[in-house]
Amino acid sequence: MSYLFTSESVSEGHPDKVADQISDALLDEFLAYDNTSKVACETLVTTGQVILAGEVKSKAYVDVAEVARSVIAKIGYTKSAYRFEAQSCGVFSSIHEQSEDINRGVEQEDPMNQGAGDQGMMFGYATNETENYMPLSLDLSHALLLELAHIRKHELHLMPYLRPDAKSQVTIEYDEDGTPLRIDTIVISTQHDEFVAPSDNTKQAALEADEMMQRVIKQDIIEILIPRVKEKYAHNKMVHSLFTDKIKYHVNPTGKFVIGGPHGDTGLTGRKIVVDTYGGKASHGGGAFSGKDPSKVDRSAAYAARHIAKNLVAAGVSSEVLIQVAYAIGIAEPMNIYVSTYGKSNGKFSDIEIAAKVRELFDMRPKAIEQRLKLLNPIYFETASYGHMGRTPKTVRKVFQSRYMEEPIELDVELFTWEKLDFVDKIKEVFGLDK
Repeated sequence: MSYLFTSESVSEGHPDKVADQISDALLDEFLAYDNTSKVACETLVTTGQVILAGEVKSKAYVDVAEVARSVIAKIGYTKSAYRFEAQSCGVFSSIHEQSEDINRGVEQEDPMNQGAGDQGMMFGYATNETENYMPLSLDLSHALLLELAHIRKHELHLMPYLRPDAKSQVTIEYDEDGTPLRIDTIVISTQHDEFVAPSDNTKQAALEADEMMQRVIKQDIIEILIPRVKEKYAHNKMVHSLFTDKIKYHVNPTGKFVIGGPHGDTGLTGRKIVVDTYGGKASHGGGAFSGKDPSKVDRSAAYAARHIAKNLVAAGVSSEVLIQVAYAIGIAEPMNIYVSTYGKSNGKFSDIEIAAKVRELFDMRPKAIEQRLKLLNPIYFETASYGHMGRTPKTVRKVFQSRYMEEPIELDVELFTWEKLDFVDKIKEVFGLDK
């Protein structure tokens, strides 16, 4: 018997993602000027308004309004017709000092004894069904919106009506062994200009105009977007073969999507945690990521758990792995490390034995995670859209310019270090697997 599984993604212009990107841009600014900064920034965006709140302990001074406007412009909200525009929106800040009651548990005389910034459980996951060890349904959902954003920003002549807000959803049919058989359904909802005017003021004319716009957008999605995404998987015969002429498409199913972005829906930091991680294929802990410095294990331990799971799968320990780690606030050592291979390990080791070896290989104290994954750098804005996991590690140069500093700061930083396969050989040695 086969079964269907679905994941979704949202674009950088989705209101919740606008909020996430502002929160992480603020975090990067603080870390660029003071990498000991402790930051927990929340953002709310709505019609013509940005509200910033949270707690910060830092030697740096950041013009938070300027950062927020820069992010909004980068995303593409630069027209007054969107009712949320970079230069005209209001920005209200209620950011204040971090609580001393929290800080006392985090900072210690010995940095390696730095306590966890909060209690909670975090998860990491990996599967070998894609080259980046991510669930296929989520990988495709992200790919659709990344390509749609590229068209909107760089080849707008192809789909000149596109606006920043968009969502995607992909349903895959699997056989009972978990092998992908075909793409069953693709859903795309993209915000657009009102590019067809009604012939008169009647309701019927308005409906006919809406239907005409929907037909054009659906045709462009099927004839322009889908072939481009399919081509990106040309090197992967399995995934490429899943794009058949039997796929069901639902494009802007409500018929019209002109009102969108923060004007259409209020956006909040941390409301897209399943999009951020594994698309519903694996568990997620209680915490979100964006706006939090790495002393908050909600973020850093989730990255570390992904790093462990990915390296275990790449090393051949199992075709699928879930890692759980839990912490108590102010305590450095985790409460537990749990491993599940879903019965898919190579047979030599039980999940309990794998967990014990993971403890030997990976120091999961917060400071050790920060050092191993280089998390005290301004690397977070790039994580805040199109997923924190499954991305490509790379080194980039970042420039931070502040009106309060005479010279800009230029930094070479590594992005997505938790995606590196740098522990595969060590794992193979410890587990006695062939290199």
